[in-house]
Amino acid sequence: MRAVTTSRTRTTLDGIRFAFGTLTVLPVRVTRWDRGAARTGMLWAPLAGLVVGAVAAAAGGLLLLLGAGPLLAAVASAAVPAVLTRGLHLDGLADTADGLGSGKPAEDALRIMKQSDIGPFGVITLLFALLAQVAALHGLYGQGWAYGAVGAVLSGTVARLALTLASRSSVPAARPEGLGAVVAGTVPGRAAFGVAGPVVAGCAAAGLLFGAYGAAGHVLAALGGLGAAELLLRRCVRRFGGVTGDVFGAVAETAATAALVVLTFG
Repeated sequence: MRAVTTSRTRTTLDGIRFAFGTLTVLPVRVTRWDRGAARTGMLWAPLAGLVVGAVAAAAGGLLLLLGAGPLLAAVASAAVPAVLTRGLHLDGLADTADGLGSGKPAEDALRIMKQSDIGPFGVITLLFALLAQVAALHGLYGQGWAYGAVGAVLSGTVARLALTLASRSSVPAARPEGLGAVVAGTVPGRAAFGVAGPVVAGCAAAGLLFGAYGAAGHVLAALGGLGAAELLLRRCVRRFGGVTGDVFGAVAETAATAALVVLTFG
């Protein structure tokens, strides 16, 4: 029994290291790089998002404490996730937009996505995504620090939960190589949705800080972000034949942006 417990603990730690080591720039050493570690890592991805969101909220709160206005706080909270991911998710969003917008067959579109430059579709998508994030956070911080902070944490967590759901076993990889191929299809559907339940419940609990309507609004924001990410995921699977690392980045950014936008209607 002790050996089984030790093995499970080691697997969990390997998964957490995988989640933080691949989804953030935090100095965490990935001890295993295989599909087993990827499966556990993607199940723990929301935890990495929670940490990223908390740092983003702290940055925004610090600027407000120093006397800056809600706009600068919003910029900081939008910038921190980009810094903590080396901009990989934003890069994935841009590359995916270029691939989807190219109108070319799947193989050619995937080749476009692998190129180092960013095309016009990618630039426009990045611009509007970042503007939407900053505008939404500005509105939330304008209501008070707590609104902006909770929004930043929620968007970071929901973005990584979208990665958990995108890694479920029914979603194939578009290429045989790359990070996308390592994590694609690793998470059983039941396990993915089993993680989603507590995360969404946590969003509701955070929303209770602002009353019953706040709880409902934060649940809707989480579901709105996940819904938008799922629509993009399905479009990419149809268009490219599966997912890539770029698609995972696009899914995360789409979920984060949509969740923040929905929160502004609360």
